[in-house]
Amino acid sequence: MATYDDLVSRVKQQLLGYTRDQASVSYLTAPMGASDTTFTVDTDTITNISRGLVEIDGEMILVKSKDRDTGIVTVLAGTNGRGVESTTASSHAANAIVTSDPRYPKARIMEAINDTINGVYPDLWVFGEVEFPWISARYEYPLPAEVERVYKVTSNTIGPSAVWFPNSSWRFNPQASTTPGQTFPTPAPTGKSLQVMRDFIVPGRNVRVIYIKPPTTLTDLDDDFSTTGFPDRYIDMIVYGACWRLIPAYEAARLQQTAIEATERAELVPTGSASKASQYYYNLYQTRLDEERDRLLSLYETYQTFNG
Repeated sequence: MATYDDLVSRVKQQLLGYTRDQASVSYLTAPMGASDTTFTVDTDTITNISRGLVEIDGEMILVKSKDRDTGIVTVLAGTNGRGVESTTASSHAANAIVTSDPRYPKARIMEAINDTINGVYPDLWVFGEVEFPWISARYEYPLPAEVERVYKVTSNTIGPSAVWFPNSSWRFNPQASTTPGQTFPTPAPTGKSLQVMRDFIVPGRNVRVIYIKPPTTLTDLDDDFSTTGFPDRYIDMIVYGACWRLIPAYEAARLQQTAIEATERAELVPTGSASKASQYYYNLYQTRLDEERDRLLSLYETYQTFNG
């Protein structure tokens, strides 16, 4: 199963290639605390670390100076130099890779992945399910707060057939009362409810609500992709979408005409190359999004089809 970290690696490989980008890296030779203002790296590779930004496990750190003999690197401005560029200061284990001025910081890649996961909704959605017993004197029932839209409602019939009968007399209320009372004695109200008419439901039998909810974004690098609620089949689509979102930033770097790299690469990489690459990934992303949306709609019948 693919993890968040696997997705980050796949996006980075798409952006940088497999062999052509040789980042300047070293590694920690001792653990580093979340509030430390110095850290120790391998003395043989410390020359790869320069003053400015370095990345360790997704945290961006400002470097002030380094000691080649001891491998000690000093953080600029004390703790103010930790967790810069909207990253979080955290602890790092020995042997963690230290990358000098990464072209695509891991934190930005992680953001682009989650932005893409959020962006595919409502074209692609995740199903949720909840059941509750039908009470003859009760008309309205609370639903989980994550419910965005009710897909269909069924109720359990009596007898040995165990058939779940489709219900047609119901209404989703996305602005239900949140005040506890006779309407919602238990469980607590969530602001979303289902209003169900009798519709031949036998009291005491369960009502099952299939609803639509947004995907869940990823948090920790060891989170499995299934945490989103999406199948692994969507991974390539998410990777393409993240690349499409990240590549335009590389075009903006060309505007820094005082940079040596921008000047040297100007003739080799024409203006607009990054925009064209971004459009290429957008087309791949959009093609996969269309494919998966069509597949989702064909696999899961609409309420009208289900009732028919």
